[in-house]
Amino acid sequence: MILEIADIRIHPGQQAAFEAAIELGLNTVASKAKGFIKAQVHQGIESPERYVLQIQWATLEDHTEGFRGGPLFPAWRAIVGPFFAEPPKVEHFTARF
Repeated sequence: MILEIADIRIHPGQQAAFEAAIELGLNTVASKAKGFIKAQVHQGIESPERYVLQIQWATLEDHTEGFRGGPLFPAWRAIVGPFFAEPPKVEHFTARF
C-alpha cells in the first residue's frame, strides 16, 4: 500500500465550497480509480486555508500512471483545481511499521 499526501493551499474564504468540492471529487471521481483504497482530508487549525489530503493506493503506479495519467484526472482537477491558491505539493510514502 502507498500513501499519497497532498499539501493543498486554497484561496481565503473558500473553505466550505472547497470541502464540498473535494468530497464530491473523492466520491464521484477518485474513488472510481483502480487501486484507490480510501481517503481522508484534514484542515489546518492555525492555517484554515491549508488542507492535507491523504489517499491510500494499492500501488504507486495506480496513482501516478493509472489515475494521474488516465481519463479520471482531468475530471478531478476540474472539480478541485479552481480552489488551489498554488499547485499542491504531493509526495508518496510507504509504511515501515
